[in-house]
Amino acid sequence: DKKGRGGKVVTVVYDLPADRGTFAPLASQLRGRLGTGGTVRDGAMEFQGDHRTKLKAHLESLGYRVKLSGG
Repeated sequence: DKKGRGGKVVTVVYDLPADRGTFAPLASQLRGRLGTGGTVRDGAMEFQGDHRTKLKAHLESLGYRVKLSGG
């Protein structure tokens, strides 16, 4: 997603079936795994750069069902 971010690409993960208390630790784990910055905002995790395939593989290994969207 680049909308509203000055043309910079951000990978957004949303609709995770987890309570908000687990979002921050999971986002921190994923940021470390990707070696990039990111944040938790409005019930979604945002990571700097295009990391869709890496995130998909890691989330699936944690037992989440993942659907990619966008180009």
